[in-house]
Amino acid sequence: MNANPIVGQGTSLRAWQGSTRVAGLPLISVAQLVPAGCRAVIIAPHPDDEVLGCGGLLQGLAALDRELLLVSVTDGCASHPGSARWPRQRLREVRPQESAEALHRLGWSPQRLSWLRGGFSDSQVQAREPALVEFIQQHLHPHDVVFTTWREDGHCDHEAVGRASAQAARAVGAQLIELPVWTWHWATPEDTRVPWHRAHKIALTPAAVARKRHALHAFTSQLEGDPQIDLPPVLPPHVLERLLQPFEVVFV
Repeated sequence: MNANPIVGQGTSLRAWQGSTRVAGLPLISVAQLVPAGCRAVIIAPHPDDEVLGCGGLLQGLAALDRELLLVSVTDGCASHPGSARWPRQRLREVRPQESAEALHRLGWSPQRLSWLRGGFSDSQVQAREPALVEFIQQHLHPHDVVFTTWREDGHCDHEAVGRASAQAARAVGAQLIELPVWTWHWATPEDTRVPWHRAHKIALTPAAVARKRHALHAFTSQLEGDPQIDLPPVLPPHVLERLLQPFEVVFV
């Protein structure tokens, strides 16, 4: 997308809850997505996208004892521009710590997964997209199932990471599955730009939703803005609620 569609309050949770299209999406299980013997690779543009997009999936992978590689492409240090409360250096240190705590709340200790940090610049991934393709590709295997943000998700980093992941997965013969994150904000249930024909739902129990919510509350930096400069939080309640429905959507 050329213009930034992440403005205002976005599409309401009620609109999504009332959608017959979303209600009718076919179900798919974590075991179907990542069969035994396959490794799950989650490629997150920023430290938190792995939980926003697939915190329920992560719980399922832990329960199945699947092998997991998490790639944090950036350190997320551009989330609070101009903030003295949340300067870039503090965010660079804090955001990976928040991710580690969130993963722990979802059943993933540091010993259970492999975790790579790409070191790419937050909000500038597109400028180094070829390098990102190379970085991802060298860590993938043909039996991997790669989860990443949708190539048309509406955030520049999400889209660049989606494109790079798709190219790298295609090069090694790995399967690619895309996740809508900011799509829930700017799209509507009838939006023809969304690839609904590829969409499936992972059903989440109330306990799984509660655990995902608990994990998301580890991201203190993203739940806080900076009142001193009238900077709102990146993840206000209305954004979180759209991502805490009793399912997660994947584009297969």
